[in-house]
Parts: sequence; C-alpha cells; structure tokens
Amino acid sequence: QVQLKEFGGGLVQAGESLRLSCAASGNIANIKAMAWYRQAPGGLRLRVAAITTGGITDYGDFVKGRATISRDNAKNTVYLQMNNLKPEDTAVYYCAAGPNWLELDLEYWGKGTLVTVSS
Repeated sequence: QVQLKEFGGGLVQAGESLRLSCAASGNIANIKAMAWYRQAPGGLRLRVAAITTGGITDYGDFVKGRATISRDNAKNTVYLQMNNLKPEDTAVYYCAAGPNWLELDLEYWGKGTLVTVSS
C-alpha cells in the first residue's frame, strides 16, 4: 500500500502564488508517476499536472504557464507550484500516484487539500 498526504492548501488572494506538496510513503517501488488533480464544488475532477520518475511532465491547458510540477525522489515528494492564482482555481487538490500517469492506472489518492482563491 501507498499513502499520499497533501500539504500546502489554504486561502490566498488572486494573483498570489501557492506551493502544494504531496509526500508518498509505504510500498512505493512501483510508483512511476504522480499527478495533481483538482475538483471544484459541483465540478468535474480535472488533471492539473503529472510527472514521471524520470521528470517528464504534463499539464492541463488551463494551468499552462502558471503551474510547475516537480519532484524530489529522495524525499518521495511531489510539488505543485501555482502562480497568478485565479478565483477559478479554487478547488480541492488531490495527489495521485501509480505505475503511469493514466488516470485509470493511478491507484493511490490522497485525501486532498483545499485551495481557496479570493478575488
């Protein structure tokens, strides 16, 4: 089993930045990709960004240019830096992990951290 724990959510104002962290623990040997998803109230779950152990990244179109995903393999931690936050970025942000970044293969999910962006 793999446990994921997100950190770093909170209330920020529009235009500010925020960095989320996701720490993985447990049997992580088969974890080759990690991703950040978000779900706004009443909205669909959307992938924000994903990264492989080799450092290949992918971003949702709605955050390109405003978000950077990175990872520290030694710490088993993935980060999501988001800049120029907008009220529409308000959502619960979830960390996910699996053998690849296809959503169907992301076996492990964190409980989420709430990001609220005020205008």
